[in-house]
Amino acid sequence: MTNPRTIARIASRIQERAAYCIQFEIRDPRATFVTITRVEMSNDLGIATIHYSVLGDEGDRSKAAHMLDHAVGFVQRQVARVLHMRRVPNLRFAYDDSIEHAAAMDRLIREARDRDRRIDSTLAEREANEARIAAEDDAREVAAREAVRRAERIEDGEIEDDTLATDLEAEVETEGDDSHQSEASDPRTSREDAQS
Repeated sequence: MTNPRTIARIASRIQERAAYCIQFEIRDPRATFVTITRVEMSNDLGIATIHYSVLGDEGDRSKAAHMLDHAVGFVQRQVARVLHMRRVPNLRFAYDDSIEHAAAMDRLIREARDRDRRIDSTLAEREANEARIAAEDDAREVAAREAVRRAERIEDGEIEDDTLATDLEAEVETEGDDSHQSEASDPRTSREDAQS
């Protein structure tokens, strides 16, 4: 079994040389948007799988795959010049869809967060409305209890049924309280009361 550090070093060297070869030495317009993402080596160093991604749609990806299939021999000769190995690994190209998968996952996460924000805002609004309705119901219930108590007191004869008289009495009481407060706040009247 080969040392993992040796495998990583060889894979890195293959990735560098293959990327340089595709970018600068292959005279094919289909190679402009090809990016080498990683290289996987077999344990016996006999096969090197070069993973690549393509910027573009399905048609661009198909064109790049055909171009790389035709250029695999040229790229392998260029890689053999820099590896200095007795046996150069056979190169294979494989499309790397991890970038597309990551973009799709990112999009799904963003959509889920937006949905959660919308749900949270509508939930908060719904809870506020329910709290307001509950408060209004409580106020109605208290008013109904007061009305029942008042009706019972009227039946018992404790108070008269004249609502106008009770309203006037309440106003007189509040005015009287105000006049007592104004007299207490006036220092001259308090002195005169004290002297007499």
